Amino acid sequence: MSVPAELVKKLREMSGAPMMECKKALEEGGGDLERAFTVLRKRGQAAAAKKAGRAAHEGIVGSYIHPGSKIGVIVEVNCETDFVARTPEFQELAHDLAMQICATDPRFICKEDVTPSLLDKEKEFLREQAATTGKPPDVVERIVAGKLGKFYEDYCLYEQRYIKDLSGSLTVGELIASKVAKFGENIKVRRFARFKVGEGVAKPSADGPAS
Repeated sequence: MSVPAELVKKLREMSGAPMMECKKALEEGGGDLERAFTVLRKRGQAAAAKKAGRAAHEGIVGSYIHPGSKIGVIVEVNCETDFVARTPEFQELAHDLAMQICATDPRFICKEDVTPSLLDKEKEFLREQAATTGKPPDVVERIVAGKLGKFYEDYCLYEQRYIKDLSGSLTVGELIASKVAKFGENIKVRRFARFKVGEGVAKPSADGPAS
């Protein structure tokens, strides 16, 4: 089928995938934008899964300072080669991830990083909350499992909705997966730090300044 160029361009803006990949996805999706976007996401996730075990020791440190200079972020994003690390698109990715962290303040990179103690505490809270509905235990557990998705989205960078995606359907993890598919290299966030002026600073007590 013939795919209009403007549709290919729109999918490119939504996904960040190469133009030819967008054209193929639209052909596979029968010209439907949402179906084509799903095709691209699945391809990206499959490519990322295949490359997840590969060493990624190159990369860059990206940064973002929010207007007003009250909040700043630095983030290390790794890839496999210095060639990819030096490309403008990879550098833009690191900058955008720093901006994401600035806006959403995640505590972990991915679900696997959540500490068992915090996860257990959240599950217990959700379990107690769901128990008030009077539902049987098996239903309560399903409610807890469902609500954990929102918890992960709040706390884990990869699970968050990508702030620059206007459709609101693309997660950060899917964004990174799409870059893995495009560059053909494993890409991952290794660590980040978010700084906010005055945050974490000991406040003077009523008896005098903090020592």
